[in-house]
Amino acid sequence: MPTALITGATAGIGAAFARRLATDGFSLVLVARDEERLAASAEALHKRYGVPVEPLHADLTTEEGMAAAEERLLSGIDLLVNNAGFGHHGGFLDTPVEDEVRMLRLHCEAVLRLTRAALPYMISKRRGGVINVASVAAFLPGGTYSATKSWVVNYSASAANMVNRDGVRVMALCPGFVRTEFHDRAKLDMSGLPRFAWLSADRVAADAMRDLARGAWVSVPSARYKAVAALARLLPLNLVGRVARLRYR
Repeated sequence: MPTALITGATAGIGAAFARRLATDGFSLVLVARDEERLAASAEALHKRYGVPVEPLHADLTTEEGMAAAEERLLSGIDLLVNNAGFGHHGGFLDTPVEDEVRMLRLHCEAVLRLTRAALPYMISKRRGGVINVASVAAFLPGGTYSATKSWVVNYSASAANMVNRDGVRVMALCPGFVRTEFHDRAKLDMSGLPRFAWLSADRVAADAMRDLARGAWVSVPSARYKAVAALARLLPLNLVGRVARLRYR
């Protein structure tokens, strides 16, 4: 039975990955900072799908939390999903610098360290995969959030280029707007967003697993967000900057 470790696993995209992978017969290691919610999620998944589920309580914005996740990965994981993340309500000049640094630590340092911890075992087995959850915002100039997600895309592609020959796949996942708790937690008013712009978390997880199996380096779920990403890459930044205030996740 293969094992998957998922960060930010108790809600949204992380929870959708947990359901999908349990359905596919993976045993799960769930990483989250809300210990009570983590235990409840682990129990519910085990009861529903009958797979082993290991809760790992860790705050990945702390050294202790990152070290605990690294230690678990070093013992051997077949699939890593780096999903943990958060957004800010205001622009980077309106956000306390300590919150900006915390975002950098979770979105960039944690992704780097956990990916590096997972890869040696996968390379030794000549199989395995890493999915780093980025965002369509990676292709837009939208403050620190967008900048961190742009880093995730570039880092994931660089890692993929290095390890593909070893039978291991690394991919950046770049969804658009997804119906999760993300925007509520960031206190973002999304009431004006049309219904067609939203994706389901289960759709995002399914598309990601399909694209990972295909060997894609970057996955952008849905044709509409593929078009957004393509246009953002082609057009001058000053023309796409007007939409960069929106938060994609």
